[in-house]
Amino acid sequence: MSDVRERVESLAARGSLDVEGSQLLAALRRFDDGSVIDIVALASDIKHNADRIIAVGAAVLAERSTREMGQAGAAATRGHATPVALVQSITGGTRGDAARAVRIGESMVEGQPLSSEPAVVPWHDCLRRALLDSVLTSEQHDAILRGLGKPPIDGVDVDPDAVRSVWARAALQLIDEASAVDVEELARRARQVRDALDPVGAEARFARRFEGRLIRRWVDDNGGHHARIDFDDETAALWDAVIASALRPRRGGPRFMTAEERAAADELVADPRTNEQLTYDLVMDIFRAGTLAEASDVFGSRQPGVRLVVVKDAIGPRDAFGRMLTTGHLEDGGDAVPGSVIDRVLCEAGFIEVTVDSCGNPLDVGREQRLFTTKQRLALAVRDGGCLWPECRVPASYCEAHHSTPWSEGGQSDIEVGVLLCRFHHMLLHNAGWRITRDGKEPFVLHRPPGIAGDSIVLRSRSAVRWAWDPPPPDMRVGWRSARAPE
Repeated sequence: MSDVRERVESLAARGSLDVEGSQLLAALRRFDDGSVIDIVALASDIKHNADRIIAVGAAVLAERSTREMGQAGAAATRGHATPVALVQSITGGTRGDAARAVRIGESMVEGQPLSSEPAVVPWHDCLRRALLDSVLTSEQHDAILRGLGKPPIDGVDVDPDAVRSVWARAALQLIDEASAVDVEELARRARQVRDALDPVGAEARFARRFEGRLIRRWVDDNGGHHARIDFDDETAALWDAVIASALRPRRGGPRFMTAEERAAADELVADPRTNEQLTYDLVMDIFRAGTLAEASDVFGSRQPGVRLVVVKDAIGPRDAFGRMLTTGHLEDGGDAVPGSVIDRVLCEAGFIEVTVDSCGNPLDVGREQRLFTTKQRLALAVRDGGCLWPECRVPASYCEAHHSTPWSEGGQSDIEVGVLLCRFHHMLLHNAGWRITRDGKEPFVLHRPPGIAGDSIVLRSRSAVRWAWDPPPPDMRVGWRSARAPE
């Protein structure tokens, strides 16, 4: 409450905010940009503190609404079947928001018994402490908890406590990264860590989604035709690659193209159709053309494809079905694919080996050319995983290679000084006075423009395999489970 009081008093000190609600917009418009940012930050801190109280309160209401309590439970006595419904009625939010509050609250009270029995510390206790200490928001807490999932202690070949310890350390690693990424990216990273730690589980999750693939069509009452597609992981990646190849100029892809490619890009940008309409027309054209169309006629110079990134030294033994016990990751986005997919892709398409040093730096071609080569861009994609700008989620295929030491000042087209940036942030950096520097093989650092307050920002790789050159303890990368032999 002291934190809330302090922030409320900071807002109250801005007397011009003490207005009727209908006058709030006019009041905020009188502040400069920096003051508005401060006001929003203070209000967000108050909200996050309130969210913590709601989550813990929801957990207490859930404790008092168990099935054993029946009609005497807190929810039932107020006319609600579940604590989620009770919380939703109190907060006025969505059912999803109420369910998240109860879920977070229940995880926070796990291991905190109502009786005098000693507390049992769960693997995710660090998340509880980070939330209560204002290190994490409730949304970040939920993203990490759900992304990592429960440790796979069934059928493990080692002490289950050791597995829980690994999951706890993974949670600590994600807590450290939370402030530099948005909640969606944090959840993605948590899933990537989970799949890297548990390749057998990744194979099972892939299989479930593959079994659930479907296209369902229906006609509504007005005769409109609709469809729903549930993708398997691999086809979803191919779909994204196809659409990206066709719409990249619309979505801010790299600018460096031939005159012919630039003309085609300008024509696409000027096309009056929406991105959704262009996507539909593209998919229908592919459907009609089948195997008769030349790929370049549909996709232009960059044909669609899906690259998988696998850490060579992490490829382990095979299970009883002969499947490779490892996980790979999509170059764009880093989502995991299981060993069975890697095996098949290696058989169909072969591989390109990228050798990196202890800092993730591969290739050096000196000053013989102005632009980074295709192989260097592949290496940058493996190292950076996409645009390195804080909280940006643009994938590697949409990025441009930036010389952190300008070419005009003697900078080299070397991986050690090259960094991936999306088109927007690349232009912002050059036009607004931002700078990126690097001291030797230390992390890249983003420096704010002159006159903009704030510390410099250490840039983190978004690569799903960055642990290969910045590794956690070795026991975080062992195979926890082995598949049962077929009967």
